[in-house]
Amino acid sequence: MAVITVLGAGMMGSALCVPLVDRGHEVRLVGTPLDRAGIQRLLEDHHHLGLRCELPMELQIFQVDELARALAGADAVALGVSSAGVRWAGRALGPLVLPGTPLFSITKGLEWDGERLRVLPDVLADELPAQLRERVAPAAIAGPCIAGELVRRVPTSVVLTGRNRGQLETLAGLISTPYYRVFLSDDVEGVETCAALKNAFAMGVAFGAGLHERNGGVHGSVAMHNYESAVMAEAVVELMRVVELVGGRPATAAGLAGVGDLDVTNNGGRTGRFGKWLGLGLSLPDAIAKMDGATLECLEILAVMRKAMAALEERGVLGARELPLLREMARVALDGTALKMPFGDFFGGAYE
Repeated sequence: MAVITVLGAGMMGSALCVPLVDRGHEVRLVGTPLDRAGIQRLLEDHHHLGLRCELPMELQIFQVDELARALAGADAVALGVSSAGVRWAGRALGPLVLPGTPLFSITKGLEWDGERLRVLPDVLADELPAQLRERVAPAAIAGPCIAGELVRRVPTSVVLTGRNRGQLETLAGLISTPYYRVFLSDDVEGVETCAALKNAFAMGVAFGAGLHERNGGVHGSVAMHNYESAVMAEAVVELMRVVELVGGRPATAAGLAGVGDLDVTNNGGRTGRFGKWLGLGLSLPDAIAKMDGATLECLEILAVMRKAMAALEERGVLGARELPLLREMARVALDGTALKMPFGDFFGGAYE
């Protein structure tokens, strides 16, 4: 049995605690400053407001003020904060985590530093003290995993990626269960790029469902599946291209971290629902209001990618006609412009 501390009591961080408890570990869930109300409810009766279910009674619950106590003796630390909270988490953990303690994250996103796109494990490492950074290579979990299914022990397969093979094997041994299967990858850039961008691309695929309903249609075998499939295929092509730009292996986009996560996010994730609202013709503020305060990582990653695409195009690294789907999604989701899917520009341009 190990002691594992999870920082971040959102839906995914909290759901991750279930397989950890089932492995027989002592699991400590610590909220961030944004989780106070949710943590208070968990302290009362272990009911998670977002997941709408009870978490295991064995789970130990802590407010953020008790982070030091929750980390005492931890054999591994998991990070379940939003992408905007990664640097805060690194600064909070840095003075408290012992060198050599494995760190892994389920946070999705990319950061543009003005020169290049960076994956979040590297961003997290920036905030750690030098002596800790030298002995810890933060790992990350990605792949198709709906929190509401994991907490109910639905069979789930994920990718654990990192640059220290020994630490990956240690972590996989700690977190794997018969229903939570962990596959290892050393392609940190590829896996993490897919994890970040699938949110945006799932929104684009879901435009079709909204357009169909807007035209009076209902869900069925004849809808706008042709539309959705073309967008899905272009999404995979663009995933491969961005992975290449970041320095990863394009083939990673064809696996769990890319196609697998894109599919589950479109079918069961909040980003798919958001894309449907936009496809229905709702204004950007109205579509956001429909999400009841849910974190929309698709907007964050599109804002990052818009900056990156402009800079990379200016340097001649990216062509002006490349990534047409990503560019259109940025216009619709960030600017509120009317959707006009650029099908003719997909796959390098159609024969006219």
